[in-house]
Amino acid sequence: MTTATSKTELSKVVPQAEWLAARKEFLKKEKEFTRLRDELSRQRRALPREKVEKRYEFEGPKGKETLANLFDGDGKRVARAARSWPIPSTAPQCTWRSATRPSR
Repeated sequence: MTTATSKTELSKVVPQAEWLAARKEFLKKEKEFTRLRDELSRQRRALPREKVEKRYEFEGPKGKETLANLFDGDGKRVARAARSWPIPSTAPQCTWRSATRPSR
């Protein structure tokens, strides 16, 4: 496995035929990666869901709201990770999905 190039190190310049062969080989790997990612996504969507029995209340744009009301009754929302605020600087990605949800 090769290592990533640094900011100052550029890849070598080659004739078109060599570049094309390298590009085609890389494209095979990209397509395989895409197939694997698609299969993982399919498996994730097929996972069983858990019914939320507890009544959660949140401070929303309209005051106190239930979990269902917070998303306008959209039952297709998925919570993947939950963290309390403030977001630890070591794990900003954990709350990225919820923090970037478009407001209504």
